[in-house]
Amino acid sequence: MLLSRRPLLILAATAAMFHFANAPMLALASQNLALSHPGREAALTSAAIVAAQLATIPMALLVARADLLGRKPLLVAACLALPLRGLLFAVADEPAWIIAGQILDGLGGGLFDALLPLMLADIMRGTGRYNASRGFISTVQGIGGSLSQAIAGLAVVHGGYQFAFLGLAAAGLSALMLATLAMPETSRRAE
Repeated sequence: MLLSRRPLLILAATAAMFHFANAPMLALASQNLALSHPGREAALTSAAIVAAQLATIPMALLVARADLLGRKPLLVAACLALPLRGLLFAVADEPAWIIAGQILDGLGGGLFDALLPLMLADIMRGTGRYNASRGFISTVQGIGGSLSQAIAGLAVVHGGYQFAFLGLAAAGLSALMLATLAMPETSRRAE
């Protein structure tokens, strides 16, 4: 049965929390920048996006070494970027710090997005259910990312940007704890 594999459920929960924490951060940071730097919001948001994309490339290339380094340490590094980014955004609203925080986005997202199919293939090896499990993980990721937009928006309305970023950092910490404490190494070298 697809859901009987404990590592799959842990990976799914980690993916949900990762995307819950990650999805609204740039949008909220951009809104915050627009309020504190009117007239510069488009340029600053563009710079933040470019910084994240540039950081993604070397991280995705690092995953090519996942057989040597192990998948779990890379997953932990990806998840570590989230609470750090949330904390940074909670305490800093200067453009340079927000753009630096987006480097953490590239680090986390680049590692996570390139690593997920590898870990999933490891977990589902020999079952013939990779595609079904990929659909399951994608659904869970989508739910996490979608719910976070509404919840983060409510957090901003009721507690402000700092409160919302701290909540997202806490969600990122949940992903980090799952990856660190519950997720096993999935590569063949662990066998």
